Parts: sequence; C-alpha cells; structure tokens
Amino acid sequence: MSSQAYVLEFEQPLRELARQLDELRQQSIETNVDLAHEILLIEKKIEAMQRDIYSGLTAWQKVQIARHPKRPYALDYVSALCTDFQELHGDRQFNDDHALVGGTAFFAGRAVMIIAQQKGRDTKEKISRNFGMPQPEGYRKALRLMKLAEKFGLPLLTFIDTPGAFPGVGSEERHVSEAIAVNLREMSVLAVPSIAIVVGEGGSGGALGIGVTDRVLIFEHSYYSVISPEGCAAILWKSNAAAPKAAEALKLSAGDLEKLGVVDEVIAEPLGGAHNDPAQAAQALGYALHKHFNDLCGLPVEQLLNSRYERYRHIGVYEEAGVTKA
Repeated sequence: MSSQAYVLEFEQPLRELARQLDELRQQSIETNVDLAHEILLIEKKIEAMQRDIYSGLTAWQKVQIARHPKRPYALDYVSALCTDFQELHGDRQFNDDHALVGGTAFFAGRAVMIIAQQKGRDTKEKISRNFGMPQPEGYRKALRLMKLAEKFGLPLLTFIDTPGAFPGVGSEERHVSEAIAVNLREMSVLAVPSIAIVVGEGGSGGALGIGVTDRVLIFEHSYYSVISPEGCAAILWKSNAAAPKAAEALKLSAGDLEKLGVVDEVIAEPLGGAHNDPAQAAQALGYALHKHFNDLCGLPVEQLLNSRYERYRHIGVYEEAGVTKA
C-alpha cells in the first residue's frame, strides 16, 4: 500500500505506516544501505493492521470498497480470464450504450457470450460509460446478445457492476423499466447455461436486468441490493447521512446474501480488497467459473430451465395479513 494510494476513511490508520514504508524504501535506494529487515517489519505491521480492519467491516464499509476507484472492472476480468473477446455493438433500435458491453469470447477453451456493465477510470471514460449506468438501449443490446447466445448454444456470462440503471429523462422516455422487465422475462427462459458475477456494485433493477441467471456469484466486498444505501436512507430517514444505517438494514453484503439464498457463492478477495491484487482476484473468479460451468453445461435444457425456475421461486419470504371483514 503506497502512501499515494487512494485511502478509504476506515483505512486511515494504515496511512502513517504506508508513509514510513515508502520513506524506508527511498532511503535504502538513496544511501545504498540494506534496510530489508526494517522494511519487512513495517510490511508485517501493515498486513496485521489490514487483517484487523478487514475482519470487522460494516456493510457500509463494504459498499465503499465496492466503489473503490481502483477496483477491477468487468473488462479487466474479461481480459484476464478470456481470449479472443470480440465486442458486438448496438441494440439495432436506437444506439450503442457504452455502459453495457458485450460480445463473444473463449473461456477455458469454451465459446461464451459476455455481457458486462463497465465503469470508467478517468473523467472522459466515466462520461463515455455513463458511470456504469446503462440506458434502455443497453438492456436491449444485452437482450439481443442473449438471443444470439441462445441461437448458437453459447453459455452466458454476465458481469454486474452498476449503481443502477440511468434515471434520466431520456432513459424514461425510451422505457428503461420496460427494457429491464423484458430482460427479466426472457432470461428466465433462456435455453443456455448462465452465470452472473457481481464484481462491484449491484444496484437495483439496473443490476437485475442482466442478473436472472442459473448461478449468481459475488465477490466478498461487493454488494447486491434493491436500492442504493443513499436512496434507501433518503426515503426512510429523509437524509443521506443515514446511508450506513440503511446499508445494515438492507442486508446487501455478500455474507448476508449467501445466507438468504440470493447468491450461490461468495468469492474471497485478496487482503484489502480486489484492487490490492487484481490477478489473485481474477484467479479466484476463474476457479469458481470453471466449477459452476462444469455443473451447468452438462444439464439437459429442460432440467436447466426447471432448476432456474425453482431457484427464483424460492428466493425471499412474504406474509399475508389477515383481512378483517365488516
């Protein structure tokens, strides 16, 4: 961890140790003095402090990690795990949405269809990618690629990373809710195996629009929720300041989601988050995808569809209130 790195609020105790480590390394270079022992001691202190901090994270702190600007994005994982990715553009109706990308690729020698929500790194790319918030044409492009995958028998792999679908006037004019609803319906009966991975943020219907799959995986410090903590806080507590309280109430962290049966597997992240070692995070994801694809790809289509129906039919619980008759 460099002293120049982006530091989250709860990581502030690490800042001074990181500064000391940088100074020792620089001193060793400038004076040509072997300070390996001192450097090793500081590195061990940093690792111990990281373990202490990351073993007791709150739901809100995990949301902050999910939004970390250095966190690997969908295309980083595609680049690390897949070969010959060929991006396909446009929804054939309105436009090409750069917040949602897709195309064919090979994963472990198997041809697959990739659909991914992609954020931007710098200001220019963030604007181009609309901060990872797809518009209706993005979801319609995704649907086109799903149907293409079904036509050619390609397993579907989707990467979820969005604060939510874009809520602007143009998006509403072009019926974003209808576009998402159609995707929910069509994904439920798609005749090919499908896996979704929440790699960062999984916000609202914007995430679910590419998330109705046979298996849903989530990284340890990602979140998946019906609404953002800030949105929930604004509605229930009338203040964004209540976002930490809302994050706890929403049960949006990976561990809670696994207990509730919303996700099928939590993928462990490197100490300090996936941004600290993207290669290790990609390796862990690759292992999980191998396992789940091997389970799914041998199933007959009828069994695949029945299992998918049962999976979503049994998520959640509800109560019926008694009706008092006059």
